[in-house]
Amino acid sequence: MEAINPKQLLRDPEQIPDDKLFQRILDKPNYHIVGKIVELFKETGLALEWRYYKDGKAWLGKATYKKKTILWLSLWDESIKTSFYFTEKTRSGVLNLHIDHNVKSSFAAAKSIGKLIPLILEIKNMEALKDLKSIIEYKKKMK
Repeated sequence: MEAINPKQLLRDPEQIPDDKLFQRILDKPNYHIVGKIVELFKETGLALEWRYYKDGKAWLGKATYKKKTILWLSLWDESIKTSFYFTEKTRSGVLNLHIDHNVKSSFAAAKSIGKLIPLILEIKNMEALKDLKSIIEYKKKMK
């Protein structure tokens, strides 16, 4: 059986990400999840800015709190992905959060990229938004 590789969306530098585009390119469940993520960002004080990155040939959403980058957002054909970056010093705090065990296991096994350890949260349903909120709140409190 052939493995299906997820496909990253928002690859066209001419298509500026906005609600109308999301409605057109996302299926109904993922469109609603993006809406809830945007609401969550407002609720937690995050600002979202979309930028096209030539090196990755895709648009990424950069969510910031004040001047601090909290996470990166990318849209895929079957899910929405958020990428957080932590240090060895802050890893234990993430592992102590009340989030899905699979997310913790994956993060515990993650290899560092330089001094940063990636935590990729793949959001496929509304339940994952609880974990997203917990991780956002933890990241906001970090120095």
